[in-house]
Amino acid sequence: MIEPPAVPGVVHLRSRQRAKITADRLAEAVRAHGLTLFARIDFASDAEAAGLLLPPMIQLVFGNPRAGTPLLEANPAVGLALPLRALAWEDAEGHSWLSYETPEALVARFSLPPALLANIAGLRALCEAAAS
Repeated sequence: MIEPPAVPGVVHLRSRQRAKITADRLAEAVRAHGLTLFARIDFASDAEAAGLLLPPMIQLVFGNPRAGTPLLEANPAVGLALPLRALAWEDAEGHSWLSYETPEALVARFSLPPALLANIAGLRALCEAAAS
């Protein structure tokens, strides 16, 4: 199995399910934790509609205004990375992955006060549960 390319601040979790099921599980976890699922973007379906081939790849965009607003107040530029997102995808060998930018990387990248890490720290647990 080939590991996904390393990207600073990004975690790639190996998923036991196909990308679609992984995305479905994450969407269920998001809703179960009272978060809003703002978007589900199926890149492979969009590629197919354009006559192109892409392995399964689904991005979920989700969050909670109560958690995200303080981050936006601290640095409006964090709106480029919020709401939170995760990507369920399959590699060329058919292995499934769930990738996300770590809360620590977001806090560091946008120079947010360390205390605001708690607002988005749950991302890790949601993704780990969806990929297991």
